[in-house]
Amino acid sequence: MASQNNNQQQDTNALIQVRKDKLADLVARGSNPFEITKYDVTHHSQEIKDGFDGLNDKEVTVAGRLMSKRVMGKASFCHVQDLQGTIQSYVARDSIGEEAYADFKKLDIGDIVGIRGKVFKTQTGEISVHAEQLTLLSKSLQILPEKFHGLTNTDLRYRQRYVDLIMNPDVKDTFVKRSRIISSIRKYLDGQGFMEVETPMLVSNAGGAAARPFETHFNALDEDIKLRISLELYLKRLIVGGLEKVYEIGRVFRNEGLDTRHNPEFTLMELYQAFTDYHGMMDLTENLYRHVAKEVLGTTKIVYNGIEMDLGKPFERITMVDAVKKYSGVDFNEIKTLDEARATAAEHHVEIEEHHKKGDILNRFFEDFAEEHLIQPTFVMDHPIEISPLTKKKPDNPDYVERFEFFMNGWEMANAYSELNDPIDQRQRFAAQEELFAMGDEEANHTDEDFLNALEIGMPPTGGIGFGIDRMVMLLTDSAAIRDVLLFPTMKSLDN
Repeated sequence: MASQNNNQQQDTNALIQVRKDKLADLVARGSNPFEITKYDVTHHSQEIKDGFDGLNDKEVTVAGRLMSKRVMGKASFCHVQDLQGTIQSYVARDSIGEEAYADFKKLDIGDIVGIRGKVFKTQTGEISVHAEQLTLLSKSLQILPEKFHGLTNTDLRYRQRYVDLIMNPDVKDTFVKRSRIISSIRKYLDGQGFMEVETPMLVSNAGGAAARPFETHFNALDEDIKLRISLELYLKRLIVGGLEKVYEIGRVFRNEGLDTRHNPEFTLMELYQAFTDYHGMMDLTENLYRHVAKEVLGTTKIVYNGIEMDLGKPFERITMVDAVKKYSGVDFNEIKTLDEARATAAEHHVEIEEHHKKGDILNRFFEDFAEEHLIQPTFVMDHPIEISPLTKKKPDNPDYVERFEFFMNGWEMANAYSELNDPIDQRQRFAAQEELFAMGDEEANHTDEDFLNALEIGMPPTGGIGFGIDRMVMLLTDSAAIRDVLLFPTMKSLDN
């Protein structure tokens, strides 16, 4: 096997050297393609195909990567790939000239070319460009994967996304849709009167979520700082400042593991709206998801891994207690003490930790028994206070808070609160979090004195929500893993 790999590497090296020799020849002849600074493109491939009736026999210029070449004596065919797809070009010696045609025959798959010519349709019905001038714009010195087999090595696809985008049209389509999804979110929120803002990524206190932060050192101030794990606490400061409706779409960083739904850096969208509550956030979520699906996919029915989910119907709303009762048979309204909760966990083989209180155990039951069943759009409401340190208590039941998590396909897609705006209560919640940290919970929040000061200035009743953009893109593009919707996912270094 090692001998076979060595032979393949030698063959590849020989082919690469041939390309380098061709470049050297071009440079020697005064035709270095890397000296070209611009090329005026008038049309892209799909535009020409869609607009053929108006473009037939009209001159166009296209540019892209040479993906196939079929030389047949005095005339040849090639396919050029651009942002929108591929288009065929008919290249004839009598049309572009003898010297140019000789140069064309020396082109390699992967070279980037510009073609000027007239649009026509071949005898087989393929819309094409009859080349009148062909320009080499960039010489490819590496070998693209063999087209029939494509780039199939998953690890290599993620590491060399630039090759993946060239060889796999579905991948390019996913990222075009990702861009359209984020654009559609912005359009919807802007239309609702929200203001897009930017908040710090480097922070002294990484709060707003239960996660371990990445830590670094700021040399200029000789201070240890962290990368943010959420957007929450700074956006709430802006609500205090009177901005009323704010949102941010940005990267956050959590020092956690890698799997099909988690990457240590990911895109989060959080928004906050004064004078509303978590019910207002539910309405906004339904409307936003429907808007994006209609605009990007043209339908409110999406299919993920063969399962249809309907965003057009009213989303189900269920409390966490009722969801646990429905899927495990355990009614936490009947469990009065921590000892009863621990005993019930043991009976149902639910793993808990020493510091877990009744609310933590309820949440573990939910994760173990209910989450996987929440396929259709569902709001799970009214979480226990122990796992919700930044959320308003329910006035009629202070053991629970006005919070929901939005689920689809068994995944948490969003997390929302009626935001806690009582600075006295918030200080007590932070103190409880500090105790958890002291007991070994590395994901506990720390007291943020400036945030408490902001609450003491006064924050109006506010609804807030955080959306996982990457998971939303996964569902709307039927992508199996989060790495399939991140252009450059986190990878283990090849040097390690």
